[in-house]
Amino acid sequence: MSRQKILIAEDDKDILELLKIYLESEGYGVICAENGTQALEIAQTQSPDLAIFDIMMPQLSGLDLTRILREKTTMPIMILSAKDCDHDKILGLNIGADDYMTKPFNPLEVVARVKALIRRSGTSQDIISAGPFAADIAAGSITKDGRHIFLTPMEYKILVTLLRNPGRIFTKVQLYESICGEYYESDDNTIMVHISRIREKIEDDPKNPKHIITVRGVGYKFEK
Repeated sequence: MSRQKILIAEDDKDILELLKIYLESEGYGVICAENGTQALEIAQTQSPDLAIFDIMMPQLSGLDLTRILREKTTMPIMILSAKDCDHDKILGLNIGADDYMTKPFNPLEVVARVKALIRRSGTSQDIISAGPFAADIAAGSITKDGRHIFLTPMEYKILVTLLRNPGRIFTKVQLYESICGEYYESDDNTIMVHISRIREKIEDDPKNPKHIITVRGVGYKFEK
């Protein structure tokens, strides 16, 4: 079995080398890029299994890189930034990133999040049907009334979790842990942003959702 490939685009050579060491020690193959243009070429030609992009890079920013690639691939993307600002985090998630980490960070946490992001949903052949939605787990796809819905890996996992459990109320922590395995305080807004993005893709009126319902003060549930 070939090693899973991680693309890291980071212009700080010390951070790049640190992440490379930790990820390679876990058995991943690591491809490095020192600017956004180089990372884009690698992503398009070498098909990595996951990408980690710094926001501030020469030639092409991590946000622009994410925006371009998200139109072409469902590869999981993690954003790194020195900006500890909710606006930057929400912007990154809104354009298609699956996770966000702020510098300085614990490289062990990065490894844990990488493992969670590339963990596959399984190889079962089941089809989940709920209302107008159908999720083909083997194909990793979801349709609404027969129309394919383009989702990022994180959005897909969240929606599948909700489709499997119609009517069940999930807190943000429960939803995150069911998908990624471990919850961190910095993840508080992540699920909320992903839910908002999913609503934009599946609801007829995202501002008045009929399927993904907010249970005030508790969390979210799926209604058929």
